[in-house]
Amino acid sequence: MSNVLDPLTHLPNLNFPERCVLRPSDMSTMVSKADLLEKRLISFAASIVSLSSSLPKTPQGRHVCSQILRSGTASAANYGEARGAESRADFIHKLKVVFKELNETTIWLQLIVESSLLSAETIVAIVAENRELCRIIAASIKTARGSGG
Repeated sequence: MSNVLDPLTHLPNLNFPERCVLRPSDMSTMVSKADLLEKRLISFAASIVSLSSSLPKTPQGRHVCSQILRSGTASAANYGEARGAESRADFIHKLKVVFKELNETTIWLQLIVESSLLSAETIVAIVAENRELCRIIAASIKTARGSGG
């Protein structure tokens, strides 16, 4: 296995096979914005997995851990589903699910800090990325709504 780091995620390049999705861009060797966003959401989900291991092993910590793992990792999987949508309406609906999961993750991150499970300094980068992903998905929904019949 190569020790080369992916320039986007700064993680080892594991060379996973491409997803099986037919797109007009398949003829191009350029990486699409959708591909980059999907990688970013996967990296965010991996950050949530790492954060979850830092939470205390108390009943409260385990509860929050379970909830943030679910919402924080679901956004990447649901975005993958959106990319395979069968219609514009289906695409918009699935993007809304991504947005809802990211918003829920925002609440769990706030709760982690407010309840002193972890310090704000510990999660500042993941909070910033969550906020930015929310903005990107909200803009994508707005664009998708306005670009069709």
